[in-house]
Amino acid sequence: MEHIGLKRGLVQLVPHKREWADLYEAEAKVIRGRTGDMIADIQHVGSTAVNGLVAKPILDIAVAVTDRSAVPAIIGRLARVGYIDRGDQGKGGGYLLVKEREPDLRIVHLHIVETADPQWRNYIAFRDILRHDRSIRRAYADLKKCLAAQFPDDRVSYTAGKDEFIQVILSKESGREP
Repeated sequence: MEHIGLKRGLVQLVPHKREWADLYEAEAKVIRGRTGDMIADIQHVGSTAVNGLVAKPILDIAVAVTDRSAVPAIIGRLARVGYIDRGDQGKGGGYLLVKEREPDLRIVHLHIVETADPQWRNYIAFRDILRHDRSIRRAYADLKKCLAAQFPDDRVSYTAGKDEFIQVILSKESGREP
């Protein structure tokens, strides 16, 4: 996974790389091999899953579980292949595990979310909107570049700065008011 990785806390955007889809497939195979039927679904989400979109070079993977009680066992199995438990991020990211190539050089953010949680649907819906709507993808890229310039070493603020845009787009697509 040498084409991916970013120091913890930093924000750096790079042009999309086609290899990211292959890296996701390889990592998804490892995750499925370790978790089996403990997970309901696994999806490549986030900007690395969208061709043509600038992204932080960290794979975002969303894993769906039907019952949150499976999370501790999943954590145990994935720890054996290098995943680090970063705890429950709530509505901001599900239960988070990270994988690093070296200390603090993140290569994967794995978000465990219940299938019934709106967050699961939102991960997939927003990814699919970006894949299919060039104008939204362009506006999102512009926002990301602006935020990256403003918060190059503050990933929390960078991420928070994207939230309103994401919520507005998801609300419009679902017909709800933001």
